[in-house]
Amino acid sequence: RWRAEGEQGLHDRSSRPMTTPHRTAAAVEARVCRLRQDRKLGPARLGPILGLPASTVHRVLARHGLNRLAFMDRPTGQVIRRYERARPGELVHVDVKKLGRIPDGGGHKTLGRQAGRATRSGMGFDYIHSAVDDHSRLAYSEIHPDEKVATCAGFLTR
Repeated sequence: RWRAEGEQGLHDRSSRPMTTPHRTAAAVEARVCRLRQDRKLGPARLGPILGLPASTVHRVLARHGLNRLAFMDRPTGQVIRRYERARPGELVHVDVKKLGRIPDGGGHKTLGRQAGRATRSGMGFDYIHSAVDDHSRLAYSEIHPDEKVATCAGFLTR
């Protein structure tokens, strides 16, 4: 690469091939997708109709997001996108997960059920507050000692 391209030949680049000569033709892919949406058949049934291996049919369906029948509306055959908002922040999913604290040195698996029961009884819980933006799928989480109103409101503000 150094002789052919000089300094530019040493920079990082994608390992994706420039061309894919054996890729299924666009017209054949369109036919696979159309039959999938019209007949609701799987790759093993569509393959013989199209004269293609089932693995090729599956790869084409996966590439176009049609690999699961559950992803399609049964009567129309259109792909269903359930939650996708137009703008970031329009819909934010917020959740709080309660996790028990594990003491230093391990829990009962290491120390036994009764080991240190008197000193470790007040370990308590940590609460993981998480928010996911519906448009961008950006996730944000914080760990807090409680799940009170003020804590949740502060988390949502941040």
